[in-house]
Amino acid sequence: MEIKVRGKNIDVTAALADYAKKKVRKLTKYLNRPREVQVAMSVIREEHIVEVTVILNGLILRGEESTGDMYASIDMVVDKLEKQLVKYKTRLNKSLRQQGIRAINEKLLSPAMLEGDEEEARVVKTKRFPLKPMHLEEAIMQMNLLGHDFFVFANAESEKVNVLYRRKDGDYGLIEPEYGP
Repeated sequence: MEIKVRGKNIDVTAALADYAKKKVRKLTKYLNRPREVQVAMSVIREEHIVEVTVILNGLILRGEESTGDMYASIDMVVDKLEKQLVKYKTRLNKSLRQQGIRAINEKLLSPAMLEGDEEEARVVKTKRFPLKPMHLEEAIMQMNLLGHDFFVFANAESEKVNVLYRRKDGDYGLIEPEYGP
């Protein structure tokens, strides 16, 4: 597994990089052969922000935390990713029990992840709505009018379903699907 540590508006010292790598390696007990882990550290005003992205076979886990101390941010983001992995493991195990397939488990998860179960999340509401083709500017306006933090729409330019979302910094993000292997 390759762990890449980079900094933005901060000089990443050897001690800080080593600490981040040590903490991120803690996640490998839950995963079989993660390809790459990216750790991005940045400082904006007094906030120390750490973003960690774990790239697996067809799965991307991402966590971000912001505190007044870089080491605390690292600890918190690793804890957050650990909880995500346990939740993912629970969903995967339930799905596999229902389907009777165990090969996927062995491919993605280590034996430590296969032990125990956690409370399962459930869908409590389903919404259906017409998918109207629109341009990005119209989707932003529609999302703001609704007062939502995200908006699903058919992009008039690409003719694909996109997800528009509001970022923590107040800007917008766009998720565009890529179809392929």
